[in-house]
Amino acid sequence: QVQLVESGGGLVQAGGSLRLSCAASGRTFSTYAMGWFRQAPGKERELVARISRSGSSTYYADSVKGRFTISRDNAKNTVYLQMNSLKPEDTAVYYCAADRWGLGGNFDYEYEYWGQGTQVTVSS
Repeated sequence: QVQLVESGGGLVQAGGSLRLSCAASGRTFSTYAMGWFRQAPGKERELVARISRSGSSTYYADSVKGRFTISRDNAKNTVYLQMNSLKPEDTAVYYCAADRWGLGGNFDYEYEYWGQGTQVTVSS
Protein backbone atom coordinates (compact mmCIF):
# COMPACT_ATOMS: atom_id res chain seq x y z
CA GLN A 1 0.00 0.00 0.00
CA VAL A 2 1.11 3.56 -0.65
CA GLN A 3 0.14 6.88 0.88
CA LEU A 4 0.19 10.00 -1.24
CA VAL A 5 0.53 13.60 -0.07
CA GLU A 6 0.19 16.50 -2.50
CA SER A 7 1.60 19.98 -2.02
CA GLY A 8 2.25 23.11 -4.00
CA GLY A 9 -1.23 24.36 -4.73
CA GLY A 10 -2.27 27.95 -4.23
CA LEU A 11 -3.60 31.12 -5.79
CA VAL A 12 -1.95 32.42 -8.93
CA GLN A 13 -2.80 34.96 -11.61
CA ALA A 14 -3.58 33.88 -15.14
CA GLY A 15 -0.37 33.29 -17.07
CA GLY A 16 1.50 32.27 -13.95
CA SER A 17 3.06 28.98 -12.93
CA LEU A 18 2.84 26.47 -10.11
CA ARG A 19 4.58 23.19 -9.42
CA LEU A 20 2.68 20.47 -7.64
CA SER A 21 4.46 17.68 -5.82
CA CYS A 22 3.15 14.34 -4.66
CA ALA A 23 5.23 12.46 -2.12
CA ALA A 24 4.64 8.74 -1.77
CA SER A 25 5.38 6.47 1.14
CA GLY A 26 6.77 2.98 0.82
CA ARG A 27 9.60 1.32 -1.05
CA THR A 28 7.71 0.28 -4.17
CA PHE A 29 7.03 3.69 -5.69
CA SER A 30 8.86 2.81 -8.91
CA THR A 31 6.40 -0.02 -9.57
CA TYR A 32 3.40 2.33 -9.72
CA ALA A 33 2.18 4.24 -12.71
CA MET A 34 1.17 7.72 -11.55
CA GLY A 35 -1.43 10.20 -12.63
CA TRP A 36 -2.58 13.72 -11.87
CA PHE A 37 -6.32 14.35 -11.93
CA ARG A 38 -8.37 17.44 -11.22
CA GLN A 39 -11.92 18.19 -10.25
CA ALA A 40 -13.56 21.57 -10.65
CA PRO A 41 -16.78 22.49 -8.81
CA GLY A 42 -19.76 20.83 -10.41
CA LYS A 43 -17.62 18.81 -12.79
CA GLU A 44 -16.39 15.25 -12.91
CA ARG A 45 -12.85 14.37 -12.01
CA GLU A 46 -10.65 14.26 -15.10
CA LEU A 47 -7.18 13.08 -15.98
CA VAL A 48 -4.64 15.85 -16.46
CA ALA A 49 -1.49 13.81 -17.08
CA ARG A 50 -0.03 10.40 -16.36
CA ILE A 51 3.45 8.90 -16.34
CA SER A 52 4.82 5.39 -16.61
CA ARG A 53 6.78 3.62 -13.89
CA SER A 54 10.16 4.60 -15.31
CA GLY A 55 9.04 8.04 -16.45
CA SER A 56 9.82 7.27 -20.07
CA SER A 57 6.22 7.56 -21.21
CA THR A 58 3.80 10.39 -20.53
CA TYR A 59 0.31 11.39 -21.60
CA TYR A 60 -1.51 14.71 -21.37
CA ALA A 61 -5.07 15.83 -21.71
CA ASP A 62 -5.53 18.05 -24.74
CA SER A 63 -6.52 20.95 -22.50
CA VAL A 64 -3.07 21.07 -20.85
CA LYS A 65 -0.79 19.81 -23.61
CA GLY A 66 2.13 22.17 -24.13
CA ARG A 67 1.53 23.94 -20.81
CA PHE A 68 1.89 21.21 -18.17
CA THR A 69 4.71 18.73 -17.64
CA ILE A 70 4.55 15.61 -15.51
CA SER A 71 7.75 14.06 -14.18
CA ARG A 72 8.88 11.73 -11.43
CA ASP A 73 11.91 11.08 -9.29
CA ASN A 74 11.84 7.47 -8.16
CA ALA A 75 14.79 8.02 -5.83
CA LYS A 76 12.72 10.61 -3.97
CA ASN A 77 9.38 8.80 -4.26
CA THR A 78 7.88 11.92 -5.77
CA VAL A 79 5.87 12.85 -8.84
CA TYR A 80 5.59 16.44 -10.05
CA LEU A 81 3.26 18.50 -12.18
CA GLN A 82 4.77 21.68 -13.56
CA MET A 83 1.96 23.99 -14.65
CA ASN A 84 2.77 26.98 -16.84
CA SER A 85 0.60 29.54 -18.61
CA LEU A 86 -2.19 28.86 -16.18
CA LYS A 87 -5.74 29.80 -17.12
CA PRO A 88 -8.81 30.42 -14.95
CA GLU A 89 -10.29 27.20 -16.30
CA ASP A 90 -7.42 25.29 -14.66
CA THR A 91 -8.95 26.13 -11.28
CA ALA A 92 -9.69 22.85 -9.50
CA VAL A 93 -8.63 20.51 -6.76
CA TYR A 94 -5.70 18.51 -8.07
CA TYR A 95 -5.15 14.91 -6.98
CA CYS A 96 -2.30 12.53 -7.55
CA ALA A 97 -3.08 8.86 -7.94
CA ALA A 98 -1.17 5.60 -8.10
CA ASP A 99 -1.92 2.46 -10.07
CA ARG A 100 -0.36 -0.52 -8.30
CA TRP A 101 -0.47 -2.64 -11.46
CA GLY A 102 1.86 -0.18 -13.16
CA LEU A 103 -0.37 0.28 -16.19
CA GLY A 104 -1.87 3.69 -15.63
CA GLY A 105 -4.89 4.81 -17.58
CA ASN A 106 -7.14 7.72 -18.36
CA PHE A 107 -9.91 6.94 -15.89
CA ASP A 108 -9.99 7.39 -12.13
CA TYR A 109 -11.22 3.83 -11.49
CA GLU A 110 -7.91 2.54 -12.85
CA TYR A 111 -6.03 3.98 -9.86
CA GLU A 112 -6.16 2.40 -6.43
CA TYR A 113 -4.49 5.04 -4.24
CA TRP A 114 -5.26 8.73 -3.98
CA GLY A 115 -3.93 11.76 -2.22
CA GLN A 116 -6.11 14.23 -0.35
CA GLY A 117 -5.90 16.85 -3.07
CA THR A 118 -4.51 20.37 -3.30
CA GLN A 119 -6.44 23.43 -4.39
CA VAL A 120 -5.27 25.41 -7.41
CA THR A 121 -7.01 28.72 -8.07
CA VAL A 122 -6.19 30.84 -11.09
CA SER A 123 -7.50 34.38 -11.07
CA SER A 124 -8.22 36.33 -14.25
